[in-house]
Amino acid sequence: MTTVSPANADALLAELVATPEGRADPYPRYATLRTLAPVHQSMFGFWALSRFDDCQQLLRMSGVGKDFSGAAASLGLTEAQSEEQARFRNDHSNMLLADPPDHTRLRGLATRAFTPRTVETLRPRVVALVDELLDGFGTGEVDFMDALAFPLPVTVIGDMVGVPAEDRAGLRPLVRSVTAVLELAVTPEAMAEATAADATLTEYFAGLVAERRARPQGDLLTQLIEAEDKGDQLSERELISTAILLFAAGFETTTHLLGNGLLALLRHPDQLARIRADRTVIRSAVEELLRYDSPVQIAARTAYEDLSIDGRDIASGSIVLALLGAANRDPARFTDPDRLDVGRAEGSPISFGGGIHFCLGAALARMEAQIVVDRLLDRFATIELVDDHPIVRDSLTLRGLVDLRIHVAA
Repeated sequence: MTTVSPANADALLAELVATPEGRADPYPRYATLRTLAPVHQSMFGFWALSRFDDCQQLLRMSGVGKDFSGAAASLGLTEAQSEEQARFRNDHSNMLLADPPDHTRLRGLATRAFTPRTVETLRPRVVALVDELLDGFGTGEVDFMDALAFPLPVTVIGDMVGVPAEDRAGLRPLVRSVTAVLELAVTPEAMAEATAADATLTEYFAGLVAERRARPQGDLLTQLIEAEDKGDQLSERELISTAILLFAAGFETTTHLLGNGLLALLRHPDQLARIRADRTVIRSAVEELLRYDSPVQIAARTAYEDLSIDGRDIASGSIVLALLGAANRDPARFTDPDRLDVGRAEGSPISFGGGIHFCLGAALARMEAQIVVDRLLDRFATIELVDDHPIVRDSLTLRGLVDLRIHVAA
């Protein structure tokens, strides 16, 4: 068992959670944390895991869940902050925060739309969308995030869920505001903004549900309404919450995957050239991009019973954080983990989580990323960074770019 150095480990966690520098470049801090205290009970109360096997063990355990009613003490929140966050963290109408049997019921209603086989039927549509978006690049400078990384996944998931095309761009800042509550440190201003954004999203999707009740269509929202009408499958609140979650999660993390992934490839031109020369490595390349700079860096669980991880006793009621970004750079799992290797064949990363909360949209995100890489290389002989240091979003749980300006030439 590794010797714990609490003061140093807490300082690293404080940098990761509370400083722009730590959030912008977490990987060196993760590496030090793995060495000092891979299973660490922090001064803030929560536990932090930074090794692959420990994180995977936590996410697959039956004795953990998503009830964060005790998060106030474990995350060091004030009473006022706790009341605000409790509404978000304990909204069990939200599949993301529900435990069985509610989670099983809610997820089961949406699962069929996201199976690998069902997702594969969308491939021609996604290829056409990517080509259409690339037509707008021209030759010259373009912001990849606004030109493709956002519009592609929001169009795909918008079509699936049934969100009108003209409304999607306006919902983007609302979704971004709400995701602030996933962070470990949330300012009062960000919390107020998230609360207002959540109310606006709820009102919008309630209106969309009412419209679909009156005029059903062949979309996922209509299917969820029909499930509700058949009995006690969904409450109205669950219906609205599920629609918001599927739409928001369907584009927010994939947008970050596309941006983070392209940035990694452009910073490693030898790896980009390798894909260009051999397209058979695209699948492994996307897995490597997910591992190298994961869009989701943290998965939180509450211990419902006393746990033991690496010989450390974790008491029931504790909040435990699986640091996915750290796990994906664990040298015990991945050879030379700080090196980008698009041909790596060492198993999947833990970027999509694990256990019963494994990301529902994993197959869709993978497919979109594979197509984007392939079509970009087909279309452009040259793809270069305009700025080697684009602005990283100031958050830790969700990791992505504010913009990514590139120069392309056919």
